[in-house]
Amino acid sequence: MSIEGHRISVGGLDVEVVRKPIKNLHLGVYPPNGRIRVAAPFGVSDEAVRLAVVTRMGWIKRQQLKFETQSRQSGRSYVSGESHFFFGQRYRLNVIDGAPAGHVELRNSRTLDLHVRKGSDRATRERVFQAWYRAELRSRAAPFVASWADACGVDLPQWGIKRMKTKWGNCNIEAKRIWLNLELVKKPPQCLEYVIVHELVHFFERNHTDRFVALLDQKLPHWRSIRDELNSAPLAQEEWDT
Repeated sequence: MSIEGHRISVGGLDVEVVRKPIKNLHLGVYPPNGRIRVAAPFGVSDEAVRLAVVTRMGWIKRQQLKFETQSRQSGRSYVSGESHFFFGQRYRLNVIDGAPAGHVELRNSRTLDLHVRKGSDRATRERVFQAWYRAELRSRAAPFVASWADACGVDLPQWGIKRMKTKWGNCNIEAKRIWLNLELVKKPPQCLEYVIVHELVHFFERNHTDRFVALLDQKLPHWRSIRDELNSAPLAQEEWDT
């Protein structure tokens, strides 16, 4: 399918305009910085897009203010006393020196123990912690991918985990491969499930068309509330977007 994109300025705001083979115009404001994006049918002019943006200017400003005031985590140093999120829960980190090999243990509902070799620097502590994050996300995601692939009637896709600055998930339709953002390990499990279902639905509809929304409604009727929860969760110091 052909997709055309460019940017326009409306009332001092930068607006991304993407034209697709869709029936209706869709306007969205996205975290973390209130990016404005309009998906419009091919026959809709830039002037019509400008009018749509102007008409909803009050709503756009409110959404941008919400993202601007949203809490963000500071940079992590991986030292004792620091807070870290794990599937939607906040934990206090406890660093334990002297381990023969680095590993992380979930001690209880409030504490994460990070075991490292004596004298380990920040980079080493981060590497151990991120490896644990990745393994835990893979363990939690695997049954979601398998069960939802079956529910959607598709073969089990290839899938992987990586850091992504602009998306929570991504898919390659031709290769039948899904990528999940490592940051999802910090979000509630239902957010991870939503992203997986979202990407699987793209196997049936490449773009965010009315048909895509209808399919997502059919598979996961409460997806909008989960999406809002995902977008309202505390953001990392890096800029992550949906």
